[in-house]
Amino acid sequence: MRSSNPVFSREGSFSRDTGYAGFGTQSGAGRYDQPLSAEHLEELYRAPAAGPSATGRMTIDDVVANTALTLLMVVAAGAVAWFALPTASFQIAGAAALAAFVVGLVISFRRSVNPALVLLYAGLEGFFLGALTKVFNTIWPGIAIQAVLGTAAVFAGMLIAYRTGRIKVTARYTRVGLAIALGFVLLMLVNLVASLFGASLGLNSGPLGIVVGLVGVGLGAFFLSLDFAAVEQAIRGGAPRRESWRAAFGLTLSLVWIYLELLRLIAILRGDD
Repeated sequence: MRSSNPVFSREGSFSRDTGYAGFGTQSGAGRYDQPLSAEHLEELYRAPAAGPSATGRMTIDDVVANTALTLLMVVAAGAVAWFALPTASFQIAGAAALAAFVVGLVISFRRSVNPALVLLYAGLEGFFLGALTKVFNTIWPGIAIQAVLGTAAVFAGMLIAYRTGRIKVTARYTRVGLAIALGFVLLMLVNLVASLFGASLGLNSGPLGIVVGLVGVGLGAFFLSLDFAAVEQAIRGGAPRRESWRAAFGLTLSLVWIYLELLRLIAILRGDD
């Protein structure tokens, strides 16, 4: 099945066979070349029903467990960077961010998900976040806990809104959100290039910076809604259990986005402290 979430939309992701085990004609090792006999059908009928754990299908427990493990890796790597690196470690933080970006692209474009790559991404991203947060927290004490609490609040709010049906992930909702996200990313890239040449678009300060920061947090919340819908569709469609790692990656990616945007937004709001 296909998902509206870019992370989950790779061919082969969150999919399953369209046939039903034990019925019809099949071929290959361990399969049937002829219709099942009446005795075999009766044996299947009397056998206990196979749950998700028996069939190897993804469950919400798998998603929660793998997401928790991935976020734990982010926190652990962030703590290492926080305590091991000096305050001004921009080169090391930048290298970790670039490496995390490359690994994230590999995960997104791979047909099959690799748990080791997901944990590697989490470690690299966590290391980058730890180093960056230490710099911000030195300038604005307490900003780290504010960003963490804000990220948790956004996650909880979006989860409640999605589960209660206040937010519905429709095709139009997805198209509009992705169009805004594309424009936002392009704007930030232009701002980055301009800053390299000593110019500035004013996106990191003042009223415009606050508006851009709010849009960034809103886009992170939008990505979370796509994640929730993708996970729900995958479980309903009987996706393989291994795909829960792709769900964990997508959720972690969205939470990292929200955390970074909140960190930047809070820094703008506290710029005069």
